[in-house]
Amino acid sequence: MTDDRSTDNRTEIERTTDTTGTPDHDVVIVGGGPAGCSAGVFCARYGLDTLVFDRGRSSIQRCAHLENYPGFPAGIDIGTFYDLLHAHAEEAGCEVVPDMVESVERVDEGFVVEPQEGARVTTVRVLAATRYGGEYLRPLDGGEDGGLFESHDHDGEVHEHFDRSYAKPDGTTPIDGLYVASPSAAADRQAIVAAGRGARVGLTILDEIRREHGHPEGLVDHYDWVRNKTELTGKWADREHWREYADTHRPDDHDMNDERWATLREREIDRRFAQYIGPDEIEERETAGQRALLEHLDDALILERAREITAEGNSLEERVI
Repeated sequence: MTDDRSTDNRTEIERTTDTTGTPDHDVVIVGGGPAGCSAGVFCARYGLDTLVFDRGRSSIQRCAHLENYPGFPAGIDIGTFYDLLHAHAEEAGCEVVPDMVESVERVDEGFVVEPQEGARVTTVRVLAATRYGGEYLRPLDGGEDGGLFESHDHDGEVHEHFDRSYAKPDGTTPIDGLYVASPSAAADRQAIVAAGRGARVGLTILDEIRREHGHPEGLVDHYDWVRNKTELTGKWADREHWREYADTHRPDDHDMNDERWATLREREIDRRFAQYIGPDEIEERETAGQRALLEHLDDALILERAREITAEGNSLEERVI
C-alpha cells in the first residue's frame, strides 16, 4: 500500500492499517483539477499510495484561457495546463483514473469508492476536490457525522447542496478520514487558490499520518522541498545534533519504546538529509524539468524557435567575422 521509494523528498512510511482487510489505497482523491492534483503531488511524494479520479464537470475546463496562474507570463491554454497537472501528479507517483465517482461509503477499514465504470476501490482516506456537486458523498450524510448538505428555498422550492463550510480550514471534517479541499468557500473561485487549498489539505493528511506514526508535535510538520547541499553546514550537518534535537522534542509520556523511537528518528534524519542535493544533481534536474515541459509544447512552435535560434546564431557569427 505504501511506496518504498526514498529518492527526492519521498520517504518510506509505515502502513496505516492492519494487514487483514488492508485497503487498496492510502488516499483516494476525487477530482483531478488544481486542488486534487496539488494534494496528490504532496501525498504521493511522501510515499502514500494515491489514486486520483478525474472525470466530470470541471470548472477549469470551462475556462477559455488561463491568464492569472503564476509561471505562465502569456497565460496557458487549458488543454496543456490540464496535461501538465496530470503529468506532474503521475510523475510524483499518483495513479490518475479517467472515471467519475458515484458514491463514497464508510466501512470498518476506511471507505469504499464506487466509480461509474471501473471496479470499486477501498481506501483509508478520501479527499474531495470537486468544485461542482459533492453528491457522491451523499452516503456519508446522516447520523452523528452528518450535516454535509444544507437546504435552501429558491422560487418556492427546497434545494439541497453540499455545505461549503462543512470542512475546517485545514480540510478536516467530523468524519474521520474524510477531507475536503473543494467544494469549499475558501477555494472555489480561482485556480491558484484551489491549488493552494489542495496543497494545504494534502499537508494536513501528512501531518496526521506522522502523528499516528509517533512523530512528536515538534517534528510533525512536513516540509517538501529540495535544497542546495551547500546550505547543509554547521551543526545541522552533524547527524548527532539532529539526534539531540529529536530527543529534545520527544515528550516524557511518548507512547513508543526506545528501539522503535530510534528507528523513527533515524528515518526522519535520513529524509531530511536526502532533501539536500549537489551541483551535478541540480543540473540534471534542471535539464529533466525543462525536457518534461518540452513534451507538452507544440512541435511546430519548437521547430520555429529552433530556426530562430539558428538564425540568431548565424547573424552573430557574421557580425563577429
